Formats: sequence, structure tokens, C-alpha cells
Amino acid sequence: MFALSHKSKKKLLLALKLFILASTFWYVYLKLTQNEAIDFNNFSNRIFDKNVLFSFLGFLLLATANWFFEILKWKSIVSAIQNISFKTALKQSLASLTVSLATPNRIGEYGAKAYFFEKEKRKNILLLNFFHNSFQMAVTMLFGVLGLWFVLKKYNLPLSVSKIFIGLFAVGVLIFLGIYFRKQSLVFKGFTISKVIEKLRNISNTIKLKVSLFSILRYFIFSFLFYSLLNFFGATISLTQAVPLIFSMYLLVSIVPTIFIFDVVVRGGIAVWLFSLAGISELPVLSTVLTMWVLNFVLPSIFGGYYLLTYKPETV
Repeated sequence: MFALSHKSKKKLLLALKLFILASTFWYVYLKLTQNEAIDFNNFSNRIFDKNVLFSFLGFLLLATANWFFEILKWKSIVSAIQNISFKTALKQSLASLTVSLATPNRIGEYGAKAYFFEKEKRKNILLLNFFHNSFQMAVTMLFGVLGLWFVLKKYNLPLSVSKIFIGLFAVGVLIFLGIYFRKQSLVFKGFTISKVIEKLRNISNTIKLKVSLFSILRYFIFSFLFYSLLNFFGATISLTQAVPLIFSMYLLVSIVPTIFIFDVVVRGGIAVWLFSLAGISELPVLSTVLTMWVLNFVLPSIFGGYYLLTYKPETV
């Protein structure tokens, strides 16, 4: 069988990294300049028409806090099998973001994070990353259902509350059936449901508590950032009125599968529809969605690109 030399492997790895970076930042460029749902020129003019330095420092601080707790969350969940420093967790989180940005539903994050660990640990890392994302999803579902319930009640939408709970009950039944047939059902990289539950139980309660707390803090930080940006771009809406809409938006966005080309469009479309219920015009909402995307994905991916290029794996 043909085998590559160590030098050839290094060159191939470098070429792969450069390809990932080029694809990611070309994708970002297209998003910012050719998105029909959001006029980037209008967006940029609206920003620079304002005295933005102090405000954007505050927005940047909130976005940084969001990523700070995301990194702590990853550091905590990984400690179940290996202790890593905050700096290492930061590099892994940002580099995996860069890799995942141009993949459907950011699925590339799983392989990217596993790549940073020894081969014998990668299967468990994939599972830990699944738990890591599941805790955040659970928080999104919890607050999202509450937000959607308030939105349906307040704005008299045709979908009834009873239908939502029937749907949730149906999901619960499916989960129960999955657990009942756990020995036969494979759910993740060869793990049966029983093994997944066992792995989750083996994670200490302290780690679970930390990851849950960091997930909740992240959720409230990026929700408040969204509300602050809405007001910055001229939307007139109170916090109590905005919160159910923001919670509902994150719930709907999280459960709608998207191809990477359309993710900002989908987010913008859902947000515009929800906030139109409160009489908020399209431009402040779309500007907010785009700014959230830049602050929470584009800027961190730039740093992640540097970490990706400079990372040297122990095994290639």
C-alpha cells in the first residue's frame, strides 16, 4: 500500500488547513456582500452613521463573555477524561469553530475537536462534544418553549398551546421507546443508548452542574446582546416584550436544519417574522442578526484560523 512520508503528510495537512481557511473566509465574504436578505452596504452605513465606539466595545465585551463561558464549558466537559488548560480549550474551541463555519449545522465541529486529541480518546471526545452541545440545546429548548408559549398567548397565533404540548408528548414517547429498545439501537459512533446514558452518568455531578450553569449564562448573555443590538439599531421594544420573542427565535432557529449557504437567511427570516408581531420593522432586526453573526462567529473564526494554522498534532 502506498504510504506518505512524514514530510508529505505535513505538506498535505498544511494544504488542508489552507483549504479550510480559504473556504471559510470566502463563505464569510459571500455572506457579507451578496446576501439578498441583508443589504451589507445599508448595514455598514447605518453603523458608521452613529457614534459607535463606546457601544460596540460593550457589544464586543458581551460577545467575549459568551465565548468565555463556551470555552469554560468545553474545558469542564473534557475534564471527564483529560484536564486541559483554559488556553488549550480556547484554541480548540475557536479552531473548531473555523472548521465548522462552512459546514451544514456546524457538524464539522465534532471532527475538528476530536482531531486535537490522541486517537484512542477521539471516540470519547466525540461523545463528550455531543453532551457539551446537548446541555446548551436543553437550555435553549427549556426557555424557548416558555417563550413560545408566551408569544402564542399574547399574539393569538393559530397554533394552539395544546398542540405544542401534544407535540412535546409525542417527542417524549419517542425518547421513551428509544430508551426501551436501547440495547438494539445505535445512536452515536457505535454507542448504544444504554452506553450513552452510562457515559453520562459516569460524568461527575460537579461537571454536569458547571456545564449547566455555563450553558444558562451563555444563553442569557447572547439573548441580552441581541436585545441591546435591537435597541442600538433603532427598534423600540421593552425588555419584557422582547424576551419571549428572542427565546422563541432561538428555539425555532435551533430546530430548523439549515445548509450553511442559507443559515443567516433562515435566522433573519424567523427573526423578522417574530418581531413583526411586535411591530418592529425589518431593518433593525436584520442588522441585529448580521451583527450577532459577525460578533459571535466571524471574529472568533479569525482567531481560530490562526490557531488552526499553527497547531501541530502529536500524531498525523
